[in-house]
Amino acid sequence: MAQTMQRGPVTGTAMNRRKRKAPFFVEFYRSAIGKKYAMAVSGVILMGFVLAHMIGNLKMYLGPAELDRYGEFLRELLVPLLPRTVTLWLIRSVLIAAFAVHIHAAYALTMMNRRARPVRYQSPRDYIAANFASRTMRWTGVIVLAFLAFHLADFTWGVKGIRGGGDSWHRGAPYENLVASFNRPVVAILYIVANLALGIHLWHGGWSLFQSLGLNNPRFNQWRRWFAWSFAGIIVVANVSFPIAVLADIVKV
Repeated sequence: MAQTMQRGPVTGTAMNRRKRKAPFFVEFYRSAIGKKYAMAVSGVILMGFVLAHMIGNLKMYLGPAELDRYGEFLRELLVPLLPRTVTLWLIRSVLIAAFAVHIHAAYALTMMNRRARPVRYQSPRDYIAANFASRTMRWTGVIVLAFLAFHLADFTWGVKGIRGGGDSWHRGAPYENLVASFNRPVVAILYIVANLALGIHLWHGGWSLFQSLGLNNPRFNQWRRWFAWSFAGIIVVANVSFPIAVLADIVKV
């Protein structure tokens, strides 16, 4: 009896510890709506990067000096307030965090949906209507992520096994590196395919992010549709034009 009474307080303390809530943002993220918000906010950050990256790359049409100057401008951001390239790496850190949150939230939501609906849709029509967007987002996301790794190794880091060695990559020369990369038809085709996948991903993401943030009033659906199509279309058309311009000798060293 004494032993039982002695164990009681210990067990109660352990239970109280288990019941303690994590910080608000952790608890919020654990919920489905929290993950949807995280996906939407991280998606907005990544969409902003995609737009800024596309606008910067458009400078290649102004010639080598303009694109190279733009590359140097990014490395010199907030100098001398901060050392050279520090601001650029801070921006990269935010983007890496946004990628990590976006991928984890997408995976966690997929697992939550599977647990909530262990039986597949029985009607082909319902299956297409309910799952087409999520299945497309998953695979286009994987394609874009895989190509991003290749693109960084090829264009930003100049990895010899991917670049083919030699003098095809030079540090601090984005225009020359871009032309050398897209002069290879295989890379140009991969870039085009990846951007088509990116366009599909942006279209679904641009449409669904408003719903994830609770801004899904039917009165705004036409504007949501217009925004999704316009944003994705502009990004794809501009990005696909880069390898085509190089292969057609419109842009050359």
